[in-house]
Amino acid sequence: MPELLFHGAAREVTGSMHMVRVDDRWVALDCGLFQGKRSESEAKNREWPMPPADISAVVLSHAHTDHTARLPKLVKDGFDGPIFSTPATRDLCSIMLPDSAYIQEEDVVYVNKKRKRKKLPPIEALYEHEDAVAALKMFQTVSYGRLFQVVPGLLAEYQEAGHMLGSAGVRLYFGERNNSAPTLYFTGDIGRPDKPILRDPAPLPEADILICESTYGGTVNERVYDGKNKLTRIVKRTYERGGKVIIPAFSVGRTQTIVYFLHQQMEAGVIPRYPVYIDSPLAANATEVFRMHPECYDTEARQFQQRTGDMLGSDCCEYTRDVQASKAINRRKEPCTIISASGMCEAGRIRHHIKNNIENPKNTILIVGWQAAYTLGRRLLDGVKEINIFHETYKVKADIEHIHGFSAHADQADLLKMLTPTNGRFPKKVFLVHGEEDESEALAAKLRDLGYPEVTLAERGMKVSF
Repeated sequence: MPELLFHGAAREVTGSMHMVRVDDRWVALDCGLFQGKRSESEAKNREWPMPPADISAVVLSHAHTDHTARLPKLVKDGFDGPIFSTPATRDLCSIMLPDSAYIQEEDVVYVNKKRKRKKLPPIEALYEHEDAVAALKMFQTVSYGRLFQVVPGLLAEYQEAGHMLGSAGVRLYFGERNNSAPTLYFTGDIGRPDKPILRDPAPLPEADILICESTYGGTVNERVYDGKNKLTRIVKRTYERGGKVIIPAFSVGRTQTIVYFLHQQMEAGVIPRYPVYIDSPLAANATEVFRMHPECYDTEARQFQQRTGDMLGSDCCEYTRDVQASKAINRRKEPCTIISASGMCEAGRIRHHIKNNIENPKNTILIVGWQAAYTLGRRLLDGVKEINIFHETYKVKADIEHIHGFSAHADQADLLKMLTPTNGRFPKKVFLVHGEEDESEALAAKLRDLGYPEVTLAERGMKVSF
């Protein structure tokens, strides 16, 4: 009898990892990093639901850090099986996992300095660059719609999730693929049907068991193109008063979306052709991966690509890689837009751009993504009057703006539309994951109203047989 064991992203958003047992083999659906409050995340990132050597395979839904960035740690701790993904996910992981390793190594240097002052023993980095390289060697890529064997007795198939480049839902067949074999569908993260660049999510397939994300299960967000219009208004207003727009953005997905929209608006003459800096080596590398995978584009993106020759803005944006070029941006006095990572303002060059610009009322700090609790991005949205960066205090004088419409996650309306069966056949059991408790509870209530017979909020450590 197959069994589920929930480990990560259960009543929280980060650390996605759900275990499936087939006979005596365990398979992991995702292997993501926990993010948020440092002490809690540090402990969770070093724990496994079972010894990694006992895990036979990993099936990835997509490349985001909270779904993949513990893979090097898994390998370091003894995992030696295959890691399945779509081709675009593998290519993104090839730049994201080494980047994550660099962050882990830098982070532990900082932490150990503090520990040394307190006469505490040093800690070890979660993993290092060679662990990321070792993990990448274990990848096996599979295209959408093609059946593959994960382990004996378990077949899988990817379908478009529309969340980010290469993202997929995973349909699992236990035993042979026939009408009597139970099926499970893991949504991964579901995208929005009108998301730019990417194709829409595929319809929900029939399945006996459903593991569904619920990030915005209780929220109805702006539509994507409402977000585009708001971006235009903010850029124009800040430009006219001589200020800078500072955008903390995830390097993969969100940055490309914003560049795409800015390029469209410049081409249409809606906003001026003024400097836009993409200050993130990872974003520059990710943009190259986007250019490698036009098979993932929707019709509008393909047409814009044909018309401009590069929809991701090489003729309207400057991608900076080295530190000196990054510092030079902050010496600029003229209006510009700066897009930099991290998306939650917790690390990277964005913290330098915020500290250099947040005390100028002409400027705008524009938050364009979900912000985890305790992060600097969340504190800014919560309206704090002062922030601390690099042990210095800064007053918040710049405008703080927030655009919900760029979320790569389906909101409640999108989820309910996708989860309403066209043939009246509901999954026997639904487990909601990847959502804070209030969001998941709200979606659960709506699904019960639709007629779902059993909806459960997954909990860390919960086991279910089916």
